[in-house]
Amino acid sequence: MPERTENTPTIVLVHGAFADGSSWNGVIERLQRAGYTAVAPAIGLRGVAADSAYLGGVVEQIEGPVLLVGHSYGGAVISDADTNPTNVVGLVFVAAFAPDTDEVLGEVTAESKDAVLMTALVQRDVPTGRGGETAPEFFIDPERFGEAFAADLPPEQTAVMAATQRPVAAAAFSDRCGSPAWKRLPTWSVVATKDKAAGADLVRTMARRAGAEITEVESSHVVMVSQPQAVTDVILGAAEAVAQSQR
Repeated sequence: MPERTENTPTIVLVHGAFADGSSWNGVIERLQRAGYTAVAPAIGLRGVAADSAYLGGVVEQIEGPVLLVGHSYGGAVISDADTNPTNVVGLVFVAAFAPDTDEVLGEVTAESKDAVLMTALVQRDVPTGRGGETAPEFFIDPERFGEAFAADLPPEQTAVMAATQRPVAAAAFSDRCGSPAWKRLPTWSVVATKDKAAGADLVRTMARRAGAEITEVESSHVVMVSQPQAVTDVILGAAEAVAQSQR
């Protein structure tokens, strides 16, 4: 267990679309046993701009350095340099998008040959609370949840995940991403080689562009659920690296 110093980062784990902070439970248990403070804030899933601003507000209230970890859509949220406080010292992408300036997730995902998620989405219109106004949001067809999102988990588990999934606003796929923090921060990436949601090919390409230290894991999109130790090992390596760089 590492001796905690002023250089030891707090690890902030950002969930992706259709999920919540509990998707990090297996990783958090391991990080806590290793002596790290881990936080998994609830992201609104209302769009890249709104969610990045919210995360920035959470992180700036954490004392000391912060290592940001994002899964899937959460990668776009942690990437936004315009909202990242100065205490962010590194980024870890877990089966996650690492977009560049002005990229749109709905457009880049369509370029993936591995991804099938967009064909599995169902749209519904929900009230915004402003008169009779409604806005579109998306969820994954429960019948295709396992195939598109979590193919290496037991059917009983994917059925529960499908039933408890959190819908995501259309803005998540249509917002233009801000300037990326990976251009100035040390970066790591876990590529899930059987990822059919973000697409293993797209995640790998983005990770290479970001200059990330890449670890490939044979897993579906939810690698932090099916392979929590492999993901934890990458995060621990990143945490040790950023702590040493500040000494």
